[in-house]
Amino acid sequence: MGEIRLSVVAPCYNEEAVLRDFHKRMSRACRFATGEDHEIILVDDGSSDTTWSLIEALADEDAHVVGVRLFRNHGHQLAVTAGLSVAKGDRVLLIDADLQDPPELLSKMMRIMDGGADVVYGQRAARMGESTFKLASAALFYRLLNKLSAVPIPRDTGDFRLMNRTVVDILRGMPEQHRFIRGMVSWIGGRQVPMPYVREPRFAGVTKYPLRKMIAFATDALTSFSTVPLQLAVWLGLMSGVFAFLILSYAVLQWMLGNVVPGWASSLVAISFFSGVQLIVMGVFGEYLGRVVQEMKRRPLFTIASIRQAGISTPLPADYYKLGVAEQGALLEQRFLKVSG
Repeated sequence: MGEIRLSVVAPCYNEEAVLRDFHKRMSRACRFATGEDHEIILVDDGSSDTTWSLIEALADEDAHVVGVRLFRNHGHQLAVTAGLSVAKGDRVLLIDADLQDPPELLSKMMRIMDGGADVVYGQRAARMGESTFKLASAALFYRLLNKLSAVPIPRDTGDFRLMNRTVVDILRGMPEQHRFIRGMVSWIGGRQVPMPYVREPRFAGVTKYPLRKMIAFATDALTSFSTVPLQLAVWLGLMSGVFAFLILSYAVLQWMLGNVVPGWASSLVAISFFSGVQLIVMGVFGEYLGRVVQEMKRRPLFTIASIRQAGISTPLPADYYKLGVAEQGALLEQRFLKVSG
């Protein structure tokens, strides 16, 4: 691929309130950085509002816009992955459509990459409009992740980043179902350069990451890049075993001395403690085992309903998901992304 200079990939979930403003600012930033040599890929992640209708309208009005509609809501990380499967650019910018990450920083990121960087990632020097709990939990998450992960993952970063074609192709070839893209990009390596910036408040609409999704996302990150929880489970099991042996030794010693061993209270405490430890250990192993089962099924990472460009909506052929990464890219290039030509 790599037929154009820049692709922008923006996942969209119920973004009707901000989408036109995002398109306006992103288009202006792309033209300033690359002239007309760009595309803006808007991925509708199963929205329940008018997001897809707006994407269709933008794709009809602007030949640079490529609309990708997923069959259902797959989640942010897989929506990004779907956008990457379509992107043709020598460089690919990942950015959310909520305008918290300013599109106007694109030119600066392009200049840094011109200096030899493989990845330019936005690093949040400040996060405006976010609660104390969100800031504190995010800080704790990234510090904990760096302590546990075998791969250094920069703190205070999101998926806002510019990547060259080599990194994008490697990322597209990574098949895991439970994806933590910022960690996957860090794992790839190369020259990765931070760009500090101030993250703005959400332009409109509401956050798509409530506490439940934040916890699930953190779990995916930890289990994808660290086996430390498994090691902790083993050590916890060993410690509980030692503790049980000491209690048993104490009970036998008291019996040999003719002392009455205290009964119900101590027994109940010990049983409750060991039962809790066993459940924790089983839960940790079950979390990893569940992910192994999901990977073994080899289901497609995402399902695309149609691609819209230049007034034409085209469904994917039935055999698309049976193809390899390279074959999928070639098929999209030949059959779907040249409709404007």
